[in-house]
Amino acid sequence: MKGMVIMQKVYIRLEHISKSFGSTQVLKDICGKLYKGEILGFLGPSGAGKTTTIKILTGQLKATSGDAYVLDIHSNNIDETIYEQIGIVTDNSGVYERMSVYDNLRYFSRILNVPKERIDYLLNRVGLYEHKNKLVSQLSKGQKQRLVLARSILHNPKVLFLDEPTSGLDPSTALEIHKLLLELKESGMSIFLTTHNMEEATKLCDHVALLNDGKIVEYGTPKDLCIKYNTDKKYKVTLVNDEEYVLTSSINDIKTLINLINEGKIETIHSCEPTLEHVFIKVTGRELN
Repeated sequence: MKGMVIMQKVYIRLEHISKSFGSTQVLKDICGKLYKGEILGFLGPSGAGKTTTIKILTGQLKATSGDAYVLDIHSNNIDETIYEQIGIVTDNSGVYERMSVYDNLRYFSRILNVPKERIDYLLNRVGLYEHKNKLVSQLSKGQKQRLVLARSILHNPKVLFLDEPTSGLDPSTALEIHKLLLELKESGMSIFLTTHNMEEATKLCDHVALLNDGKIVEYGTPKDLCIKYNTDKKYKVTLVNDEEYVLTSSINDIKTLINLINEGKIETIHSCEPTLEHVFIKVTGRELN
């Protein structure tokens, strides 16, 4: 109907979350929302508070103050029944070392009431089909990470929590995982992603929160943040003879650009926005690690 406003479903809400361990405050007034079918990235270096945020949202830790909700359930009231609707990938996400890759997923498929046919499909998608009969103890770190991901989406959860999901993976496997995550997003799954890999976040995330010392120092879409901090306003110009120039918004460079256009010498023009990593360094004054 004309004028009708379509409300997006909110799957995660963070309302002024703070967390302290003793006298050390690791999260400070964290706010944010994750909508259905979106990927929200919490980005920052080790120790910024990313993993602590996931632990609060999944009921593993209680916030010192503030409120967090997952699928409208307060994080303090989360019990094992929520695991039918969420998936979690962290460093310590349990798989059974003495069982085969296939038997691990078969075990969890029985618990979660998932048809066994989905197992081979997922093993293909995460590049583990040819290793399905291997014991988990024989897998590399990257292969175990892929198995944990397959297990976490076995039951097609509404919300997926990913803590550094492609850490330790080779570039081609990481690319396949990225494709899978974007497909899951398109199917309506919401993904809460923590990473210090800004390139990964730029490819995947609808919105990002930049964390530093437990605080959100910037929030927005990757594109909007890069444009916001594009203070130099530089442009890369490639000519038809493959020569390249970087021009600014100065009067002289604008005159040069007009002349090149009039002479028909330009092949492409691209603005030189900073990367998310450059934005993070500019906002916080510190490198990612």
